[in-house]
Amino acid sequence: MPAPPSRCPVCWAPVLWTITQAGKRLAVDATPNDEGNTAAYRDGTGTMRSRRPSAELPLLPYERLYMPHVATCGAGSAKPETTRCLGLIRLDDRRRDGR
Repeated sequence: MPAPPSRCPVCWAPVLWTITQAGKRLAVDATPNDEGNTAAYRDGTGTMRSRRPSAELPLLPYERLYMPHVATCGAGSAKPETTRCLGLIRLDDRRRDGR
């Protein structure tokens, strides 16, 4: 029985964690997507494996296309507004001005 999808720590969307051919962890969206560029499958031990399909090795019958979550995670793209303490002078701004 497959494990339920986990959640992205940034946007809380459901994601599946896969292991790439290079041994790195890659989060993909939990539902297959025909627009995706990552082929994923569950191996004999139940681990989700992923790879990039190519002309030499196209999508295999037991694989599904998924979208990498980094491409769809909207919460990570906006930079949070930083706050400064009142009366604090930022020296890097003054250095750029040449003062």
